[in-house]
Amino acid sequence: MGQKRVQMIVSGRVQGVFFRASTQREARQLGLTGYVKNRLDNTVEIVAEGEEDLVKHLIAWAQNGPSTARVDKVETRWRSYTGEFPDFRIRN
Repeated sequence: MGQKRVQMIVSGRVQGVFFRASTQREARQLGLTGYVKNRLDNTVEIVAEGEEDLVKHLIAWAQNGPSTARVDKVETRWRSYTGEFPDFRIRN
Protein backbone atom coordinates (compact mmCIF):
# COMPACT_ATOMS: atom_id res chain seq x y z
CA MET A 1 0.00 0.00 0.00
CA GLY A 2 2.90 2.35 0.59
CA GLN A 3 3.92 4.95 3.12
CA LYS A 4 1.36 7.61 4.03
CA ARG A 5 1.07 10.65 6.29
CA VAL A 6 -2.06 11.92 7.97
CA GLN A 7 -2.87 14.95 10.08
CA MET A 8 -5.83 14.65 12.45
CA ILE A 9 -7.50 17.32 14.57
CA VAL A 10 -9.50 15.64 17.32
CA SER A 11 -12.17 17.60 19.19
CA GLY A 12 -14.33 16.79 22.19
CA ARG A 13 -13.17 16.06 25.73
CA VAL A 14 -9.65 15.16 24.62
CA GLN A 15 -7.35 17.16 26.92
CA GLY A 16 -6.61 16.09 30.48
CA VAL A 17 -7.86 12.56 29.83
CA PHE A 18 -4.57 10.83 28.83
CA PHE A 19 -5.41 11.17 25.13
CA ARG A 20 -1.84 12.05 24.13
CA ALA A 21 -0.24 9.22 26.12
CA SER A 22 -2.80 6.74 24.80
CA THR A 23 -2.23 7.94 21.23
CA GLN A 24 1.52 7.58 21.63
CA ARG A 25 1.14 4.03 22.94
CA GLU A 26 -1.24 3.06 20.11
CA ALA A 27 0.97 4.62 17.42
CA ARG A 28 4.11 2.97 18.76
CA GLN A 29 2.38 -0.43 18.88
CA LEU A 30 1.48 0.08 15.22
CA GLY A 31 5.05 1.07 14.35
CA LEU A 32 4.04 4.58 13.26
CA THR A 33 6.12 7.73 13.60
CA GLY A 34 5.03 11.32 14.18
CA TYR A 35 3.64 13.27 17.11
CA VAL A 36 0.60 14.18 19.16
CA LYS A 37 0.08 17.53 20.89
CA ASN A 38 -2.53 19.62 22.65
CA ARG A 39 -3.62 22.75 20.81
CA LEU A 40 -4.69 26.04 22.35
CA ASP A 41 -8.28 25.56 21.11
CA ASN A 42 -8.67 22.45 23.35
CA THR A 43 -8.28 20.04 20.43
CA VAL A 44 -5.52 17.48 19.94
CA GLU A 45 -3.39 17.31 16.80
CA ILE A 46 -2.00 13.99 15.59
CA VAL A 47 0.48 13.68 12.74
CA ALA A 48 1.34 10.07 11.89
CA GLU A 49 3.37 8.38 9.19
CA GLY A 50 3.73 4.74 8.20
CA GLU A 51 2.15 2.01 6.14
CA GLU A 52 -1.26 3.13 4.90
CA ASP A 53 -3.22 0.29 6.53
CA LEU A 54 -1.58 1.01 9.91
CA VAL A 55 -2.27 4.75 9.58
CA LYS A 56 -5.91 3.91 8.85
CA HIS A 57 -5.98 1.78 12.01
CA LEU A 58 -4.83 4.81 14.05
CA ILE A 59 -7.51 6.96 12.40
CA ALA A 60 -10.15 4.40 13.42
CA TRP A 61 -8.75 4.28 16.96
CA ALA A 62 -8.85 8.10 17.22
CA GLN A 63 -12.62 8.08 16.53
CA ASN A 64 -13.05 6.90 20.15
CA GLY A 65 -9.66 7.41 21.81
CA PRO A 66 -9.09 6.14 25.35
CA SER A 67 -12.08 5.30 27.54
CA THR A 68 -11.60 8.54 29.52
CA ALA A 69 -12.09 10.70 26.41
CA ARG A 70 -15.17 11.82 24.50
CA VAL A 71 -14.39 12.32 20.82
CA ASP A 72 -16.89 14.51 18.99
CA LYS A 73 -15.07 14.92 15.69
CA VAL A 74 -11.89 13.87 13.89
CA GLU A 75 -10.82 16.03 10.95
CA THR A 76 -8.50 14.00 8.73
CA ARG A 77 -6.14 15.44 6.12
CA TRP A 78 -3.88 13.22 4.04
CA ARG A 79 -0.44 14.71 3.45
CA SER A 80 2.70 13.71 1.55
CA TYR A 81 4.92 11.21 3.36
CA THR A 82 8.20 12.81 4.48
CA GLY A 83 9.93 10.25 6.70
CA GLU A 84 11.09 13.09 8.97
CA PHE A 85 10.17 11.49 12.32
CA PRO A 86 12.47 9.01 14.12
CA ASP A 87 9.65 7.77 16.39
CA PHE A 88 6.26 8.82 17.79
CA ARG A 89 6.42 11.54 20.46
CA ILE A 90 4.27 13.75 22.62
CA ARG A 91 4.94 17.41 21.85
CA ASN A 92 4.26 20.31 24.20
